[in-house]
Amino acid sequence: MKSLIALMVILPILCGLLLNLLHKKDRTIKILALTVAIILPIIPLIASYGAYYFGGYPPIAENPTIAEYLPAYITGSYLVKFHPAITYIFNSAQRIFIFILGIVAFLAIFTSLNEVKKPSGVYSFLMFMATAAVTAIVLADDIFNLYVFFEIAAISQAGIILSSNIKGSYKMALRYLFLGGVAAPMLLLGVALLLGAIGNVNISDMIFAMRNGLIDQGNPIFLTAAGLIIFGWLYGSGLPPFHTIKSGLYSKALPHAASLIQAFSVFTLVALGIIILRLFYYIPVVRWAIIIFSIAGMALGISMAIMQTDFKRLIGFLAVGELGYIGIGLGLGTTMSITAGLFQAVNEALVTACLFLGFGTILYQTGISEIDKLGGLLKYRPGVAGLMILAGFIMAGIPPFNVFQSKLMLIESAISAGFPELAIIMILLSIVTFMTFMKAYYSIYLKPEPRGLEVKAERIPSSTIFSMIILLVICTILGILPQLATSQFGSIIHGLL
Repeated sequence: MKSLIALMVILPILCGLLLNLLHKKDRTIKILALTVAIILPIIPLIASYGAYYFGGYPPIAENPTIAEYLPAYITGSYLVKFHPAITYIFNSAQRIFIFILGIVAFLAIFTSLNEVKKPSGVYSFLMFMATAAVTAIVLADDIFNLYVFFEIAAISQAGIILSSNIKGSYKMALRYLFLGGVAAPMLLLGVALLLGAIGNVNISDMIFAMRNGLIDQGNPIFLTAAGLIIFGWLYGSGLPPFHTIKSGLYSKALPHAASLIQAFSVFTLVALGIIILRLFYYIPVVRWAIIIFSIAGMALGISMAIMQTDFKRLIGFLAVGELGYIGIGLGLGTTMSITAGLFQAVNEALVTACLFLGFGTILYQTGISEIDKLGGLLKYRPGVAGLMILAGFIMAGIPPFNVFQSKLMLIESAISAGFPELAIIMILLSIVTFMTFMKAYYSIYLKPEPRGLEVKAERIPSSTIFSMIILLVICTILGILPQLATSQFGSIIHGLL
C-alpha cells in the first residue's frame, strides 16, 4: 500500500487538471470534485507507513541485487545509504496532518460547490492543486522538491484569491506574488547553499552527513542557509514580516477558501519548521529565531486584530496570531513542547476553518463585513450564532476543547524548559484573543440592530452549517481524547531529538 503515498499528491493534481479541462460542464465538475474530495482524507488512513521512492530507486543498502554487482569501495562506503530518487516519507505524524488537511479541503470544496449554481472548474482546479502542493510539502524528504511545491502552493493560493471576484482581490493577490518573488528565491538560494556544501538535496542524507562528520558543521554557509530558509518559512506561514499580507489574503478570499488557505499556512509552517529543526537543531540561534518571530506573530496578530473594523480582517489577524503558538512549541525544542506545537497546529487548522465559514454566514445574511454596520443578528440565526461563539471559545482555549489542551501543554512545556515568561505571554495573549473575539461577537450578534440594516431572508446553505458542525465535533473529540493526536507525533520527535 506504499503506492498510496504518492497517490496523496498525484490524485488531487490529476483531478485538478481534469476539472480545468471540464470547465463549464457543471454536473461533471460537481461529481468529480466531490468524489475526489471525499477520497482525500481516506487515503492517509489506509496507506502504509514508510518511504516511497519515485522511479523505484531505493538506496543501495535496500537493494541487495544491485549491491552484488558494485565494487567494494562503493558498498563499503556511506554511498549505500544515500537516496538516489525523490523520496516521500509517510509516518504517523504525516498521517494526521494530511488527514486533517484532507478534512478541511473536503469541507471547503463541498461548501464551495453548494454555494454556487455554476461551479468553476478553474477555481476547483486551484483548490486541488494547492492541496496537492501542501501535501507534498508535508511528505517531501527532498528539499528541492519541497521548494518546487512551495512555489506551486503560493501561485495556487494567489489564483484562488484572483478567482474570488471580491473587490481588491486582484491587488492583494499580486502583492502576495510580488513578495513571493523575493521570499521564494531566498529559499531557493538557501537550498543551493546546502547543495553546494553537502552535495545532496535529500534531507535525510544531509542530516546523515552532518551527524557522521562528513562535512564541517561549523561552516558559516550553514548559518546563512538557515537564515534564508527561515525567511521562506516566514513567507509561507504568514509570520512577521508577512503577517499583514497573509491576513489580507484571508480577507479577500471567499469564506471556504480562507478556511483552506489557513490550513495551507498551518501545515506549511509545520513542515518547513520541522525541516529547519532537523537540519539546524545544533545551532541555538535558529531555535531562538523561531521563538522570536513566533512571539512577534502572536503580539502583532492580536494587536492588529483589536484595531480592525472589518470582521474578515479581524479573523485573519487572529489566525496569524494563533500560528505563533505553534512556532513557540517547535522553537523550545523539547519533547513536550514539540508535541504541544504539533497538536496546536492540528487544532488551529480545524477551529480557524470553522470561524472563517461561520463569519461567512454573515455575508450571506447582510453582504456587509464592517462590524460597526452590523448588529442584532442573533434573532435571525440563533443556531449559527451558537456555533460561532462555541468556535470562539475553542480558539481562545476554553476547556474542555482541543485548543485548551494544546495551549495548556505549551504553557507547561515553557515552564518546564525554564521560560515562565513565555507561559505568561501565552496566557495573556489568549485572554486578549478571547476579549477581541467577544467584542466582535457582541457587535455583530448582540447589540441592537442598526437602522437600515437589510438581512436577507434566504437560508444559509446547509453545506456551511454541516461543515461547521463537523469541525466542531472533531475539536470536541480531540479535546476529550487529545491522545488521538498527541500519540501520533513520536516518529517526528524521535527524529528531531
